[in-house]
Amino acid sequence: MSALSVGPDLAIIIVTWNVRHHLARCLDSLRHACLQDGVEAAVWVVDNASTDDTLQLVRDAYPWVHLITNDDNLGYVAANNLAIDLVLARAPWLWLLNPDTVVPPGAIRKLLDFTADHPRAGLVGPKLLNPDGTLQECAFRFPGLSQAFFSLGLMPPRLYYTALNGRYPREAFSQTTPFRIDHPLGAAMLVRSTAVREVGALDPGFFMYCEEIDWAWRLNDAGWECWLVPDAEVLHVGGASSQQAKPETTRYLWESRAHLYRKHRSRATRSIVGLAVRTVFARRRHQTENPAWIAAYDAILRAWT
Repeated sequence: MSALSVGPDLAIIIVTWNVRHHLARCLDSLRHACLQDGVEAAVWVVDNASTDDTLQLVRDAYPWVHLITNDDNLGYVAANNLAIDLVLARAPWLWLLNPDTVVPPGAIRKLLDFTADHPRAGLVGPKLLNPDGTLQECAFRFPGLSQAFFSLGLMPPRLYYTALNGRYPREAFSQTTPFRIDHPLGAAMLVRSTAVREVGALDPGFFMYCEEIDWAWRLNDAGWECWLVPDAEVLHVGGASSQQAKPETTRYLWESRAHLYRKHRSRATRSIVGLAVRTVFARRRHQTENPAWIAAYDAILRAWT
């Protein structure tokens, strides 16, 4: 395989914002992995107005990449949807991949081989590893009351890595047997094109965060399955783009959670969680004089009112 191309296997979508060096490592790993695995793939990079020479890098070093350039930062969801609309009819599988990932040979082939034997698998995730090789949390149950309380710091830390906080047993990830999950982490999620045509693309009501939870929830409601394949491993740095703007990303996270709970949880659950969110963030607002954090907290309080 001399180049990545539009083929019958896979369309890979990567959204970028000022992560030039991560992207280069990701694209290098993808090219090698696809060649080693014998996978025909098209790679689409959607850039959200980066200012770190990302565009020049892709044009000069990766001419086989399909590049979409945005004049403004449209957010993770809108940028992904631009590419999804273009590639949905071109490949049976779409892989939404973060630019701060490294894909070793074997991972793509294992994911695709699994899907061939599971026709109702609509969303599939690999096992994610931290840069030091340790397990990264990458599969969760749908959030409810207890998960929200953990996120607000209202639950005992010793119970964080338990089913009470939507976690699966860690031993499940050390085995090679795939297992059903509610939703994966969105850093490397493989979705069946047929399923996307049935339930729709990512919900544009999310700027960033929680969009993969909503997608998995909609797929589940439509009868599609979500799986994790622990034998397929992908390295993920985590937060390479989002960590650049802490107050803003905190705001986006909790605004997205408000939208998610409105869509998928009962009025009673929303009321209880909303009261907790407003109590915690009103207190935090009064404890800071930082204008950026005050603006973020005000936006969160409005979202949960």
